[in-house]
Amino acid sequence: MNEMIRSKVDQTGWSLPAWTYYDADFMALEKEAIFLPAWHLVCHVSDIPNPGDYQTFAMMGDRAIVVRGKDGDVRAFHNVCPHRAARLLDGDYGNSGGRVTCPYHAWSFGLDGQLMAVPFIEEYEDFDKADFGMFPLEHGIACGFVYVRFGEGRESLEEYLAPIAEEMGIYRFADMEMLVPVRSRLREVNWKNACDNYVDALHIRVAHPGLTSLVRDTYRLEVDRGADKIFAEAGVGKSAHRSVQAYRDILPKVDHLPLERQRMWTYYRMFPGLMFDVYPDQIDFMQFIPLTPTTCILRDAAYALPDSRREMKLARYLNQRLNRDVNAEDRVLIERVQEGMGTSVFGQGPLGKNEICLRQFAERIRATIPIAVEIERPSSVRLRAEL
Repeated sequence: MNEMIRSKVDQTGWSLPAWTYYDADFMALEKEAIFLPAWHLVCHVSDIPNPGDYQTFAMMGDRAIVVRGKDGDVRAFHNVCPHRAARLLDGDYGNSGGRVTCPYHAWSFGLDGQLMAVPFIEEYEDFDKADFGMFPLEHGIACGFVYVRFGEGRESLEEYLAPIAEEMGIYRFADMEMLVPVRSRLREVNWKNACDNYVDALHIRVAHPGLTSLVRDTYRLEVDRGADKIFAEAGVGKSAHRSVQAYRDILPKVDHLPLERQRMWTYYRMFPGLMFDVYPDQIDFMQFIPLTPTTCILRDAAYALPDSRREMKLARYLNQRLNRDVNAEDRVLIERVQEGMGTSVFGQGPLGKNEICLRQFAERIRATIPIAVEIERPSSVRLRAEL
């Protein structure tokens, strides 16, 4: 079999082994080596405009809050009470009022994280409120989006976003406002499966008739310092797909965009699981966050610049309608792939020479977790020894 012939070291041109898409020990390695040190997008600053407004984020057992303070500053904290570890705030977003109050014992904290009040404080010995503020969390704001990091990382937020910083400026990400609020949906696939599909250019013509009708064969691929990019022209002319035809006809000019971007659809994937879909009329972000070895959370939201033109409102509606179809088609596809990863016959698949985004992703996983070069699953003892 080709698995026995191929070198464990030289995996260029091959996908990651199937076992890495369903193995719990490998997922534990991914948490330590990939997800804890990574930057994770939580929300746009426009999502939390008022004091007490907050957004939450959960990732592989860790929980975060970003909250707007009374002074207007945005801060980030672990969503964990320092008293008995209860979750402090519920839901994806909300407003906590002037302070954050734990629902377990009513410890309350200022929006700056300082402990303000403790019922029955006389019960505690040698107690100093200054020692029990909310746990701060590393965070940063770039081009309007708020990011957090749970572990010690190797690159700054600016370094992480450098491959797409210019584009974020051109499209004025920082000035945008929420179009579709942050939402979370279950996907019954390994997170890498979903990420692979996002930059799998070869499947577009096969599986996405609406998107294919829009961009035809104009899409191109690039890789730059860890960022993958697929971009294509939303062409002109007749289309059998009614939403595509209407979008092409109605999309108005966007004055701040250069001519070559007036009809450009661009998809960026940042390692490990953050994506930006960038269109002339709006943008959205998507994240695939591991939940179990065979499930993940798709978290997304859409943003746009204020524009009251009827044509722009209709273009945005048509864009979202077309992308709903694409997402539904992709969900079916990735679930089919996930089922196949667990079969006895499949071990690894070839990647085309032009599938540069898929190749880069696989190589980065191997470089970060070297045991991923093993075509057959190593013993649990060897896997756990990597932690």
